[in-house]
Amino acid sequence: MRTGLIAQKLGMTRVFTDAGRHVPVTVLQLDGCHVVDVRTEDKDGYAAVQLGAGEARVKNVNKARRGHFAKAKVTPRLKLAEFRVSADALLDVGAELSANHFVSGQFVDVTGTSIGKGFAGAMKRHGFSGLGASHGVSVSHRALGSTGNSQDPGKVFKGKKMAGQMGDRQVTTQNLEVVSTDEDRGLILIRGAVPGAKGSWVLIRDAVKSTVPEDAPFPAALRGAAAAAEDAAEDAAEAAADEAPAEQVADEAPPAAEEAEVEASQVEEAGADEAEDKKDG
Repeated sequence: MRTGLIAQKLGMTRVFTDAGRHVPVTVLQLDGCHVVDVRTEDKDGYAAVQLGAGEARVKNVNKARRGHFAKAKVTPRLKLAEFRVSADALLDVGAELSANHFVSGQFVDVTGTSIGKGFAGAMKRHGFSGLGASHGVSVSHRALGSTGNSQDPGKVFKGKKMAGQMGDRQVTTQNLEVVSTDEDRGLILIRGAVPGAKGSWVLIRDAVKSTVPEDAPFPAALRGAAAAAEDAAEDAAEAAADEAPAEQVADEAPPAAEEAEVEASQVEEAGADEAEDKKDG
């Protein structure tokens, strides 16, 4: 089981497919999603990863939180969230996750705080039909209606649908499709609506009702890991290219020691020829 991500909702837009059809998407942005702490089975009794996102002002963070972030060697974060993971999916403290943690076509569950609607009546809050709008109803067209019972039990049961605070609740929308990701800008485009207002924080997890794609990075996609791998591959290719001409030159030209031996043998042969000529003379 992999960790999730903390993202900020920017708003909605649309993208066009190759067939020309438009797809409504919600744009989520990663803002410095770092690993702040880890929970282990030995120490805490469960395995989890604590992530932090958004940069907070130091003056607005208390000393305890400052020490917590200093231990992870990251700047103070605005939003903290903990994700349960398997023991083999723990990450190093201080690592930064990228948008490529999710792949196109994958289904995810998004958790956010719904937009608050204030104190709402029963018709808006629960979809009641209300009372009649014609003759016979006086100033009670949008009233709730009867809420109690007879003398037995003589009370209103708990949980009765009545007027009250609407919205501003934690909501999880399941099985939303990831349309595309942008690692450089830290963007994740998700098909459909996501709970929460613009600028609010949301949590993105692998969908519990769908399988994780095989090409999804495990345990996580870290920011800069792909670039580091590409740089290492380029360095290895350049080193191989530099070594190849040197080997060719070494194969074509005889070593200096061999040249010296050839010259020495030529000198000895010339001296032997001169000595023979003297004897003959």
